[in-house]
Amino acid sequence: MLDRLIQPFSSSMEELGEFTIQQESELPSVYRRLLAHEEHMTVTVEAFHGCPVNVQVLDAVWNDPIYCRRIVLRRSCDRRPVLFGLVRLDTSVLPVHVRDEIIRGEIPLGRVLIQNDVLRRVKLDALWKVRLGSELMRCFDLDPANNPREIDNSWSYGRTARILFGASPALELLEVVAPERIA
Repeated sequence: MLDRLIQPFSSSMEELGEFTIQQESELPSVYRRLLAHEEHMTVTVEAFHGCPVNVQVLDAVWNDPIYCRRIVLRRSCDRRPVLFGLVRLDTSVLPVHVRDEIIRGEIPLGRVLIQNDVLRRVKLDALWKVRLGSELMRCFDLDPANNPREIDNSWSYGRTARILFGASPALELLEVVAPERIA
């Protein structure tokens, strides 16, 4: 699934990062709480960070009916990035007004789906340990070359998941959370 999610964009797997499959028990507890569930990540990161998140669409490709995008979710309180995502969505299963709202890219996808009561069944596929590549480092506003302390933040965790419409997957996701500065 990773290759299929990356393919519409100019990114290579190396630019994105190095992904190693993980068992839930192998994740540090903070990342397990953030990723090992079958809920929308919008809701999860807002609850974890204690503030709403806004979406920043980095790139989008629409070959009707397939819509793909690369995004960063940022905390509304300080604009700190909290999640990088790749999305592949079959828009043919959505009402037109929901599809149009998603494509406008002004509201996080999870919030659009929840507010419109569509595609609510999330199925976790895999958990990943991620050595952040140059693209993810940029997305998370990390620069170890100018700030050597940030080299500790070059690892994080993510998940691949699907959101089902009935029994068939309508949406595929890669979601990588920003490295947490655990005190």
